[in-house]
Amino acid sequence: MQQSRRSVVRAGGALALFAALGGALLRPGRALAAWNKSAFEAKSAVDAMRALGMANAEESKDIEIRAPDIAENGAVVPIDITSNIPGTTSISVFLEKNPFPYTGTFDFAAGAMPFVHLRAKLGESTPVRVVVAAVGKFYTTAKEVKVTIGGCGG
Repeated sequence: MQQSRRSVVRAGGALALFAALGGALLRPGRALAAWNKSAFEAKSAVDAMRALGMANAEESKDIEIRAPDIAENGAVVPIDITSNIPGTTSISVFLEKNPFPYTGTFDFAAGAMPFVHLRAKLGESTPVRVVVAAVGKFYTTAKEVKVTIGGCGG
């Protein structure tokens, strides 16, 4: 009986320590620190890019966007993005005619293959704009996707 009581006390002490450390280290607010509210709430791709500091992106042919020319259903449009720019650190996606065009940014560690696959919801025909961050500069390209049936309630 004495041995099990010691085990319970020891486990309780470890649990209390973990709770104290977890409360200090694992705050949900810290995970949201990278959330750029103005970019996600922007009504145009240009405003979202400006909020992210990407307004001066230059055109590049080293970014590949593979998406259907005509999407029969805008509710699920597959999009593959590959950056062939050396030193790519992130890929950002903007769906220009959606109500909130900024879709998100995908970060890559050094040496990782900069490839993103996503399924987007398009309300109407729209350019899919991609901005790549590499070696302190921004590069962009776009591809028009025509939608026959709207995905946002159409």
